[in-house]
Amino acid sequence: MSVLQNDIEELQRRKADGLTAEEAGTEEYAVLEEFLQALEAGEVRAAEKRNGEWQANEWVKQGILLNFGLREIETHTYGGVSYHDVLPLRETDDLPERGSRNTPDGTVIRRGAYVGSDAILMSPAFVNIGAYVGDGTLVDSCDTVGSAAQIGDNVKLGANTLIGGVLEPVEAAPVIVEDDVSLGAGCRVTSGFVVGEGSIVGENTLLTPRIPVYDLVEEEVIYGELPPQRRAFTRFVESSVGDHDLFEGGAYKPAVVATDVEEETLEATKREDALRE
Repeated sequence: MSVLQNDIEELQRRKADGLTAEEAGTEEYAVLEEFLQALEAGEVRAAEKRNGEWQANEWVKQGILLNFGLREIETHTYGGVSYHDVLPLRETDDLPERGSRNTPDGTVIRRGAYVGSDAILMSPAFVNIGAYVGDGTLVDSCDTVGSAAQIGDNVKLGANTLIGGVLEPVEAAPVIVEDDVSLGAGCRVTSGFVVGEGSIVGENTLLTPRIPVYDLVEEEVIYGELPPQRRAFTRFVESSVGDHDLFEGGAYKPAVVATDVEEETLEATKREDALRE
């Protein structure tokens, strides 16, 4: 157990025993600040892959929640704009030296978010506390990367994509998008769903544990994950509601169909690599 983990867990115990934001002082804020710096440096993460499975680091998620529970709302200024929050925005002076860039007028990175090298963040976009954005990843316009979400290397998040945040319960793994994934414009990934490495997802696809994935490669129906190296898109299948007077022709529900990634699909995604050079 690291010293930082021990400090966060001790602070969590004190909060459970009644410590409030009004009572928190220099000592408590020093721990919270060290924790945010570790997140921003990528030294700690809200989830990690162990033995082939993604698992939440509960103490990290506790640390994120403590930064809300033990802080009071303050007025901050960033870019000449005043806003009111318990946390300031993340400084971005470290991005250029690592080849990463963010465009003006709406690229918002909150404290405690990690952004890797050679990444691109297009405005307007929002990266929340605890999120991890890997090397070479593109966060396009109107994208949201939710709290604690883990985005791998060389990922393309198409415009208007939502990556949901999962903070509670602390034992629940957040949304995971593994390396070399391409999500088309308007995709939604929520509730701890795992998008497997190298997958390509069509526009406006909803990936959530409540919607079945029909994997035509392994010929099985799965929930909560898209296996690696799949091409996925939305289709509608018959609902258990069946025929009903209110549904002319029957009722249908959304599903995700997954097939092998085709070579021409890979070639189409490679055409955008010039944007990252």
